[in-house]
Amino acid sequence: MKTVLGLIFASCLLLLNDAFYCDALSSVSPKHTLYDIPVSNNGARCRIIINKKQLEESEVSILSPAQLGGFRSEEYLKVSPQGKVPALQIHDSGLCLAESDTCARYLISTYEGIGPSFQPNNPISNQIARFHDLYLTTIQTCLYRAAPPFGSFHTRQDALKEYSKQLYVIADLFPEQTSGPYICGSEVSLADATLFPSVVFASYMYPKFAHLEGSDFIPDKITKWFQGLIASDEAFRKVYDEMMGALQKWDENGRWDSIWLAGVRDKEPETLFDKIISGEIPATIVKEDDKMMAFKDINPAAPAHVLVIPKDRNGLTRLSKATKEQSEMLGHLMLTAGEIAADESLGFGNGARIVVNDGKSAGQEVFHLHIHVLGGREFTWPPG
Repeated sequence: MKTVLGLIFASCLLLLNDAFYCDALSSVSPKHTLYDIPVSNNGARCRIIINKKQLEESEVSILSPAQLGGFRSEEYLKVSPQGKVPALQIHDSGLCLAESDTCARYLISTYEGIGPSFQPNNPISNQIARFHDLYLTTIQTCLYRAAPPFGSFHTRQDALKEYSKQLYVIADLFPEQTSGPYICGSEVSLADATLFPSVVFASYMYPKFAHLEGSDFIPDKITKWFQGLIASDEAFRKVYDEMMGALQKWDENGRWDSIWLAGVRDKEPETLFDKIISGEIPATIVKEDDKMMAFKDINPAAPAHVLVIPKDRNGLTRLSKATKEQSEMLGHLMLTAGEIAADESLGFGNGARIVVNDGKSAGQEVFHLHIHVLGGREFTWPPG
């Protein structure tokens, strides 16, 4: 009996010891903590590196900034001064790294003997990663942010065109012939980890703007490479699934419903101004560029009477309908109106009346925003 009780007691001690050991293991702090969220394309390059190198949680734990109180919390700002992801905390030194390229290169260097090297010294890979960070990441908000600016661009159309242009520039940097499936051949590189998540963004988001001119937003070369990685590489597929799950939640929550050119579009009928812009109806054009056209009013209310209009109405049926999306255009139209008002060759003298009629009760007849520039005579106040 004593022997049996002894065996039971010993067994219980072993079980308790095993339980304690497991708890001790789970409470051991990781060497690094990567702060990131599933939808982040910039953080995703770090997650690809972690996946490809098969780093355990004891090496790199991935947490949301919410664990420190959120992006703008005092604790998280100590880790990432800009309040962005990704950010990497190195626990043994207390060092914190922010920005995706910095975090990615640290992981590649620290774990260089584990898994693929990611070719840190490959000039083609490094150039593609650099171009991506300078010319794509800086304007990618045009795909999902409600209002400008989008980097240096103040209109969504211009930013989308530039984003596509830079994808084609990057595609031209791909080596002509490789043994695949990666950009630089049979071995994965930093370029793959950097570019892939942004193509997840572009391939999911751009179709929401696909009614815009230019359907070939992503080059075929990049599409083929991207689809190949989804099909052939488990680490990339895992990140793809993480990002897609988060993007689909954005969609379910109506992320694009109120975004201009995605959920909100100009559905008003064309006007005679569209026919003037296309050349179908002749006009005496006095000033023109790629954004606007200025022409003489066919029913002048003054000796000098010029109309200034945007070439692309872009929702600007009237001034009271304007949004932040049109702020750059409005400034451009006003500057042009001022230049015309100072042009003596058009009959303007010392001053002009610059007018925008907003709505039928104000005398607006054509619902395509236009600025009247009138001069060549004296004007009284108040106007009629």
